[in-house]
Amino acid sequence: MYTSIIETANWLRNKMPNQPQTAIILGSGLGKLAEEIKNPYRIPYQEIPNFPISTVEGHSGQLIFGQLGETDIMAMEGRFHYYEGYSLKEVTFPIRVMNELGIKTLFVSNAAGGMNPDFEIGDLMIITDHINALPDNPLRGQNFPNGPRFLDMHEAYSHALIEKALKIASEKHISVKQGVYLATQGPTYETPAEYRMFRTWGADAVGMSTVPEVIVARHCGMQCFGISIITDLGIAGKICAVSHEEVQRAAEAVQPIMADLMREMINRA
Repeated sequence: MYTSIIETANWLRNKMPNQPQTAIILGSGLGKLAEEIKNPYRIPYQEIPNFPISTVEGHSGQLIFGQLGETDIMAMEGRFHYYEGYSLKEVTFPIRVMNELGIKTLFVSNAAGGMNPDFEIGDLMIITDHINALPDNPLRGQNFPNGPRFLDMHEAYSHALIEKALKIASEKHISVKQGVYLATQGPTYETPAEYRMFRTWGADAVGMSTVPEVIVARHCGMQCFGISIITDLGIAGKICAVSHEEVQRAAEAVQPIMADLMREMINRA
């Protein structure tokens, strides 16, 4: 896989119009943030050597180079998930490529189910920590060069970036929550009993992504910032039937606010 990572990075390096040090992963229903990118240069995943292909509705499946505000960025419009049948090494393959291309800071967004009773649909939750409830770890197996065999995760999400986000949200009068994100295998949404169990574990929101990418990004030495849009609720008395389409609609409704926060975050990073 390391050979494939180098091959892919070299292929992209010859096509990149800029040299970004910041990357964004856009999750379910959040692809429209890509419209904020100026001078976009788009490369469909299927054209990139060794890249997986996104199979999820709402994930466009392309790599974008351009500027968000005044900052050069690399953006993944659509990500990969364990439930699609990929291994976690395949899910996190793009993060390894980003590292080879010189990315230093990773911004990750997702749609999540809220379990904190203070949450409502449409809330933005800054991720302060995570719980890995996936059946594997992307670092299992041979250790990649330049990364520690036993990775310290006491600050998975940069405290400095979290403080910056809170300051920007206050300045712009954007209401934000903070909490712990838990990642499951999926693709099923949680049962009421699972919601209750995850809440007792200390989780505030649950989803099917982000954690593997952040683990590998930290293994590469990147700073990470994560934010969830609460698109459904796993709270007693508020649990109801949910579909992927409803999740997308809920994410799209609040996306302009998240885009405003993320744009300012990147420009001050």
